[in-house]
This record gives sequence, C-alpha cells and structure tokens, in this order.
Amino acid sequence: MGKGKKTGKEQSKKPTDEEEKEEEDFPFFKDNYCPPECACYGRVVQCSDKGVANVPYGIPYNTRYVLLMNNHISSIQLDLLSEYASMEFLVLSNNLLKDGTIEGAFEGVPAVKRLYLDRNLLRSVPTDLPMSLEELRLDNNQLSVMSEVAWARCPGLLVLSLSNNSLGNGSQSLPDAVLAPLRNLRTLNLNHNQLVSVPLGLPLSIKEMYLRGNLIQEFRGGAFDGTSELVVLDLSANRLTNKGLLRASLRNATHLESLNLEGNRLKQVPRHLPLSLKTLNLEGNRISSVKNRAFISLKSLEHLGLARNKILKVAPGAFKALPVLHQLDLCHNSLRQVPRQLPPGLYSVALNHNKIRSVPRDAFCWGENTRSLSGLVRVQLEHNLIDLGELDAQAFRCLRGFQVVHFY
Repeated sequence: MGKGKKTGKEQSKKPTDEEEKEEEDFPFFKDNYCPPECACYGRVVQCSDKGVANVPYGIPYNTRYVLLMNNHISSIQLDLLSEYASMEFLVLSNNLLKDGTIEGAFEGVPAVKRLYLDRNLLRSVPTDLPMSLEELRLDNNQLSVMSEVAWARCPGLLVLSLSNNSLGNGSQSLPDAVLAPLRNLRTLNLNHNQLVSVPLGLPLSIKEMYLRGNLIQEFRGGAFDGTSELVVLDLSANRLTNKGLLRASLRNATHLESLNLEGNRLKQVPRHLPLSLKTLNLEGNRISSVKNRAFISLKSLEHLGLARNKILKVAPGAFKALPVLHQLDLCHNSLRQVPRQLPPGLYSVALNHNKIRSVPRDAFCWGENTRSLSGLVRVQLEHNLIDLGELDAQAFRCLRGFQVVHFY
C-alpha cells in the first residue's frame, strides 16, 4: 500500500505535469503548429480550396502569409485577427463574406499590407481597414457605397482595385473627392463599374488609372486639381465622344505616356492631348478621316493604333510630324491607297483588311529616304484589292527587301 502512495510533495507537482502534457497535446497557435486542413511552409499558411466554412483554428501567431481563397467562409470572428502581429498578406478571395459578417474584423490588425477581399458578397467598402494597408482588392463584389471614412484609416494605400462592382449604378459617378485621403495612391482600378463620368478630385499621386468598360461620356476638367503624376490611363470601352473630351480634360496630366481610348464613339482624332504621350490607342471608334495636323503636337508618340475605324481618307503627310513613331496600325479600315509620307522612323505598319488598290511613290520613300534605306521591317498589306501587276516598283525602292512587304 505504501508503495503506491504519493507524498504531498509529489501531489503538488501533478497539476504542473498535466499542464505541460496538455500543452504538448494542444499546441494551437504555436510557431510549429499547422491546422490539419492547411499546409504550412515556413511562415506561409495555405488553406485555399479546402472547403472550410470558417478561418481554421490554431493558425500560428507568427504567420506572415495566410491564404484562404476559394472556400465557404461567411464570417470572421471578432478580434481573431488582432493577435497576428506578423501577418502581412491575407487572402480571402472567393468566399461568402458580407458587410455585417466582417464588421470590426480588421480593426486593430497591426501589420497587414495586402488584403484581398475580391469575389465576395460585400456591398460597401469596410470602414475598419488596417492602418498599415498598402494594397486592397475588392473586385467582383456588389459594391455600390463608398465613403471618405474608409480611406481616412489607411493613408498609406498604394494599390486599390475595385473592378466589376456597381459604384456608378449607371446614373452617377463617385462622390467628389471621395478618394482624396489616399494621398499616396499609385494604382486605381475602376473597370466595369457603371460610372457615367470620370471621378473628380482624384489623388495627384495616381500613376495608373483603369476605367475600362464603364458608361463614361465625358472627362470633366476637375478630375485632377493640380499637376497629376498620371502615366497610364485606360478609358477603353466607354461612350466618350469628341465633345466629352474637353480642352481641360487632360490639361493637368502632363506626364501621361499611355492613353487607351479604344472602343468609344470618337469621330475625329481628339485634340488637346498631352504632349508627353508615347502610346495612343484609338482603335474601334468612328473616325472616318485623319487631317493633316491631327498629330502635329505629339512629337514623343511611338505607338499609334487606328485599327477598326471607318477611315477612308488620310491627308498627305498626316503622320510625317511624328519623328519617333515606331508602330502604326491602320488595319480594318476603308483606305483606298497607302497613306503618303509615312514617318521615316517607322518599324512596322499594318494596312491589312482595307480597300487599298495603289501605293503612291511617296508613301514609304520620300525626303531623305529616297537616298537611304527605310527603317521599315514589316509592311502588312494582306486582304486588300492590290493588283501586283499594276504596282509601281519605285514605291518600294527604299525598302530593305521584298520580304518586308506582305501581300498575302
């Protein structure tokens, strides 16, 4: 009997031993633990495509990247994320999150820089975003509401993607200066949002702005209240007319290099474009002619797209004022001859799918090019009405070889 009896000293140690054993059996939230429904690689916890309905229990507190995309998560437990002092990247894409089920979930999260909430069921931008946030993706939700309050909490945001939502509702634009608190914003994506006009009071720091597939009819002069740092602007697949592009529209975009106006309702080459442009896409509009001085001020233009318009006539020398133009696309128009006095610096010109019958002698070879070789390496003339027997061979005298020109 005495052999099995434990002393008081031994009994006093027993609870401590049990606590240690319990810690070994339940190592949740410890650095070396990985929830059974996830895979862990160092400080990356991968729980995507696992069919989970909740954030898995026990993700270590020292985790830097938490990937939870393509699941059935409908809510985030309040205060759950605030313990993760090292978490920088949280992906919750393609889940079932709603406004009420994430309210307060991101408040107090100390270090998150990238938060992906795209493809959920959110109707408004969360107003408790982390102060540390640098990139936020809310694409493919049901957003129709946005307020300045949300953005005031994350002034360091660099990338904001809000595509495929309903922020314009087809009858309005965003509230004036609603994005003004984002003074460091670099990239803004508002593609496919039913916006009817370009928002006003945008941050001057934006370098890339995407507005494709909206209902925009005009670009108002107050979009940028001061000199903008904008370099890339995509306004393709909208309803812009020449009247909607005013003298003041892009006045402050003095650094703009790439402008995409494809798929609008322009009947002429727009005037008052920034002198800094290097790439201009005017494809898929209703332009019927190109006047002599249409591009006279765009001395830095390198790429020009005019395909899929209704261009019947190009004034002689309309492109000759473009000294560094490398690529010119005029395919799928109604041209009856190759435009005259094409820029000597051209690298390639696409003229296929027109109604071209003739090539003037001063199309490719004129000025100094009559005494030296042209820089052209590709001339596309397929699908036209050219009779090779009637072509003037002198029109190609400055080209590098017959292989440069493609008739078939």
